[in-house]
Amino acid sequence: MSDYNEMWKGLGLDMERHDQLLNALGAIYSDVYMGQKDRPKGMEYFDFVMSEVHGLRIKELLDHKEKGGKIVGTFCLYVPDEIILAGGGVGVGLCGGAQFSVPDAEAVLPRNLCPLIKSAFGFKLAKICPYFEAADFVIGETTCDGKKKVWELLNNHIPTYVMEIPNMKREMDKALWFNEVKAFMEKMEKEAGVKITPEALEEKIKLVNEKRKAIQRVFDTRKANPVPISGKDALLISQIAFYDNPERFTTKVNELADELEERNKKGEGVFDEKRPRILVSGCPMAIPNWKLHNVIEDSGGVVVCEESCVGTRYFTHSVEEERPTLEDKVKAVAERYLKINCSCFSPNEERIDDILRYVKDYNASGVIHYTLQFCHTYNVEFVRVKEALKKANVPVLEIETDYSEGDVGQLKTRVEAFIEQIS
Repeated sequence: MSDYNEMWKGLGLDMERHDQLLNALGAIYSDVYMGQKDRPKGMEYFDFVMSEVHGLRIKELLDHKEKGGKIVGTFCLYVPDEIILAGGGVGVGLCGGAQFSVPDAEAVLPRNLCPLIKSAFGFKLAKICPYFEAADFVIGETTCDGKKKVWELLNNHIPTYVMEIPNMKREMDKALWFNEVKAFMEKMEKEAGVKITPEALEEKIKLVNEKRKAIQRVFDTRKANPVPISGKDALLISQIAFYDNPERFTTKVNELADELEERNKKGEGVFDEKRPRILVSGCPMAIPNWKLHNVIEDSGGVVVCEESCVGTRYFTHSVEEERPTLEDKVKAVAERYLKINCSCFSPNEERIDDILRYVKDYNASGVIHYTLQFCHTYNVEFVRVKEALKKANVPVLEIETDYSEGDVGQLKTRVEAFIEQIS
């Protein structure tokens, strides 16, 4: 990737730190992914994407900017991709999933804060993430107290627009959210210098719906036993969805789904069919957070589904197509996004229902509920999740961790014991 040095320097990256990050990321990826047996051939594309994670895609984004397009950084599923695309923009996910930048953030932020927030904020402070530096502005949201206060600080370093997410789903909350989505469309129009037309929005609604359907196809193949793809590889696909070119990504995911469906017809899998099947539920896992999946599959289990923002919440539900007016189309977008069952909502029976349904649909032997340290919404909500799973006689293990590798041994001991219990 040395050919990209001038590009990175032009973005103002701290080149020494950036080189350290890439070297660490490459070693981790090789260790976690490249030693797997019987991987689907279709994963070669996603390996290529990771090999160019700060290279080719960044060049594509900068080329888009040179043509007058906007790059919009996002941190949450509630930011509507359809509106960014309809405004001629490109959205890229900026959530941090690495311990590498956390010390930079802790020079400013309190230590007892969610590692995802600290990791993302630290990447911007230290100028080691080219996606951050390529972005024209970023969109924050109010899904937790930690985030909404950090957005105030982030705005000192990059223009930060905040969308208010309602905490309930009453009619008045739906009206608030509809107005937030309309206001975001106006923000996108102002930044991009365009007027979003009904035709443009309809086109992008269909594009993003097709992207979601492609990922859904891959997840559906994981219901088979034996599974045709490892949980680690499926997680990688969901992570890459946040920043890859949507048309190309959808094509490649559909090609992979074709291969996986053929594997299922032949009864071919990547693991022994006797392996316990694990549903991972809870907090999102941004690149390069592959720790838990790696531990589970190294310990004799197989992850068959992720009930998370980097999983089922990303692709469940499509935006209703072919509504007549622009306002109707915006309302359809708002309706779809409010169906995402984040733990920020209260009450949140729908998320518990989702978990129980996924246990059944994916024939899961047990649930591992994954919570990032100091993520209070998921931590507290686990009380009710645990009660519901216990009532349904579904074994569950709670894992609370951060991005460091210091607890891997302890996690492996706990996960191995859980897998032995449910075997």
